[in-house]
Amino acid sequence: MITECMVLNEIHQPLEFSEIELLAKDRQVLVENKASALNHRDLWITKGQYANIQLPCILGSDGSGIYEGKDILYLPATDWGNNPNFQGKGYNILGMPSNGTFSKNCFIYPDQMYHKPEHLSYVEAAALPLAGLTAWRALKTKGQAKPGENILISGTGGGVAIFVLQFAVAMGLNVYVTSSSEEKLHSAYELGAKGGINYKEENLSKKLLAISEGFDIVVDSAGGPNSGQLLKACRSGARMVMYGGTKGDIQNFSPQILFWKQISLLGTTMGTPQEFREMLDFVSKHKIKPVIDSIYELRDVNEALKRMESGMHFGKIVLNTSR
Repeated sequence: MITECMVLNEIHQPLEFSEIELLAKDRQVLVENKASALNHRDLWITKGQYANIQLPCILGSDGSGIYEGKDILYLPATDWGNNPNFQGKGYNILGMPSNGTFSKNCFIYPDQMYHKPEHLSYVEAAALPLAGLTAWRALKTKGQAKPGENILISGTGGGVAIFVLQFAVAMGLNVYVTSSSEEKLHSAYELGAKGGINYKEENLSKKLLAISEGFDIVVDSAGGPNSGQLLKACRSGARMVMYGGTKGDIQNFSPQILFWKQISLLGTTMGTPQEFREMLDFVSKHKIKPVIDSIYELRDVNEALKRMESGMHFGKIVLNTSR
């Protein structure tokens, strides 16, 4: 199958438009890809900041499309393994080392195909898989979220953080956020957040406590110097869930607070096929629509990556691969 796609041939270089022959692996089927979404994973791979990079490769872990006349979206990874608590050694995410979704067609396994929620367009559906799955596992499986609880989401604006916000609001939690952007804070309020603080302010933990009286759940993607401030804002018995480390190693983190207040510190990434199904059912039931920051044509993926790198986006950046 010859298809149009964007290929990363070398790190630190732009993706290049190509027409290449896609080759199926055992049991894979050909899908007409209608839309794809960017994740920070794609950006990190282009910069060489990812393990075991194998090039050339078509990037892209998220997508929606058509198979045999049916509208579908794709589980963004294969071979989670038998233990739901962690992924196995064979776990493989679409878009490196296997070819991904920055392409007009792609090969995926039948068990990666799920019905597209009917209320979503192809563009909206493509924005959902990786970030939505990560958010669901962080909030529901690891965070054990319950209606009426207080939750803090750090660094609102990225895809996962916004999905955590949307899911938590739909579950009936009291949602609070942090950001360095007043504009992003206000956008979060429009999605249902009850309050927020600029994380660059001094005495962050005191200001968070002043607006919330403490948190039962903290979902953090950053790590770095504010980790200890978030810990101080936790209630006794809280769950602190981390799915990223964009600000580096945890700093100023008090073990005394952790053990005395019986706080659980939990790591998470991606999720199981069962969690993916649960997330899709929840999205369909509550008619949740992904927040789309911007839409680019397939050939403009390098501009889309620049938009992501700028940190100015609020929501998912999506590629229209159907034109």
